[in-house]
Amino acid sequence: RKLFFDTHALVCLLEENGFTTRQSEVIVSALVKIMNTNLDMIYKDMVTKVQQEIALQQIMSHIGGVKKDMIILEKSEFSALRSENEVKISILESASLALDEITKVRADNKLNLNLEKSRVKELVSFGGHAQQDRALTQTDRKIDTEVAGLKTMLESHKLDNIKYLAGSVFTCLTVALGFYRLWM
Repeated sequence: RKLFFDTHALVCLLEENGFTTRQSEVIVSALVKIMNTNLDMIYKDMVTKVQQEIALQQIMSHIGGVKKDMIILEKSEFSALRSENEVKISILESASLALDEITKVRADNKLNLNLEKSRVKELVSFGGHAQQDRALTQTDRKIDTEVAGLKTMLESHKLDNIKYLAGSVFTCLTVALGFYRLWM
């Protein structure tokens, strides 16, 4: 162990200031012991360069493992999200086709209603008043039931579309928050 001061010069300085040689040597040896004890305490807390490099390599390998796990997790989450979105898109497309069918049925029913009205008008011009009333009543009932059925079906499809849209939004939001939490 190296000392960072000249012990002989310190002994001489103490002797010049009134201490005996024996007292000076005892004081210097006490200072050396105190310094050695302090240096031992400091060295216990310090790390050698080799130990620091080993710890750095271990940390870097852990970081590399975490990066690999993140990439694997990201790919699996994205593929799951993609497949789930494809299912929802197909559901939305089928709902769109259902709405098109409803529109077609509605147009067909309007056409049928107009045909019924024209037939009733013909009956009125050729038939009696009682037959006309019965035909009109039946036609009105048919119209009301068809319109009610169409409205019910339309509302049902609207509600389904809203459910699927809300589900898609919440799914995307959940995945985005999950990734945010993983990165933070």
